[in-house]
Order: sequence, then C-alpha cells, then structure tokens
Amino acid sequence: METTPLIRPALDDDVPAIAAIYADHVRHGFASFETDPPTTAEIARRRAALLDQGYPYLVATLDGAVAGYAYAGPYRPRAAYRDTVENSVYLHPDRIGSGLGTALLSALIAACEDRGFRQMVAVVGDSGNHRSVRLHQRLGFRLVGTLESVGHKHGRWLDTVLLQRALGAANTAPPLARGAERERA
Repeated sequence: METTPLIRPALDDDVPAIAAIYADHVRHGFASFETDPPTTAEIARRRAALLDQGYPYLVATLDGAVAGYAYAGPYRPRAAYRDTVENSVYLHPDRIGSGLGTALLSALIAACEDRGFRQMVAVVGDSGNHRSVRLHQRLGFRLVGTLESVGHKHGRWLDTVLLQRALGAANTAPPLARGAERERA
C-alpha cells in the first residue's frame, strides 16, 4: 500500500474521480456552497477553463487512485486582481486528516509561485471547518475575516472564513508581465 502521495497535474482521465470527490462534499459537507453536484462534463469544462487561463490544477494519487485534488483560479474577475488567486482543496472522505491536504496545498502554493502569482486567498466554507482553517494557517495563511451567515445549506446558516497568504515576491516588486490568456475584464 502506497503511503506517500504522488502529486501531479490533473489529467482528463482524472475528471470522473474529481467529480465524485466533489459530489460527496456538495451532498454532505459545507466546504462548497453548491447544493447540487455538477456533472462530470461540467467539472471537465471548469477544469479546462482554468487550465486555458494558466492556473494549476493538481491531483494527489495513492495506489494509483485519485485521493484528492487542488486548484487555483481567479480570486475576482476584474483585471486588477490578475495576480491574486483563490485556492480550493478537496479530499476523498477517507483521506481527510491524513496529511494529504497539506501535501496538495503545499504543491499548489509552489505551482502558483512558479507562475508568478503574488497573493492567494482561501475562502473556507463554514467557520466550523477548523481542519481547513488550521491547514491554511500551518502553511502561512493569516486570518483576514469572517463573513457571517452568507450561505444556507443543509438547514444551517453558514459563514465563510477568509484567509490570505503572500506568494513569491508578493507586493515588494511590480507584477510579472502577463499574456492575453490571463487578462480578464
């Protein structure tokens, strides 16, 4: 049994496993504020859109099976935000608390720094999601605020917790020149 995850870019063949992991979180958890799981085709479309814009999308495999995934995407759609990303990390329910989230988020941070991004924002669904908040704090994120009762799911009002982490040169140098693929209205 493999104990060290292989973290690599997500492939087309990984999409069904990614969709299954996400569907479980949508149906049973509070990390995502979606209430209906998207189809595998929709997950494939979302992944392709992020990759086309130059964002990283990673999977962690154990024993050849996808055990979790992480990706970065635009924090906000306006052009001035182009150097800031929002991260997402989702694990198979059997892998939560195993250290896999740390490995995935660490790799995602490195991939974003390699691409020249300067800030990463985490929007953690549910202020009761202490594991996710602690994961981000262990990796250098600082708590910047809580938006109270902004979502309602599974019969509960939910907060979102905002955390932020500087990447690379952060705000100590001008941003890198970006190609048209990263320009957003």
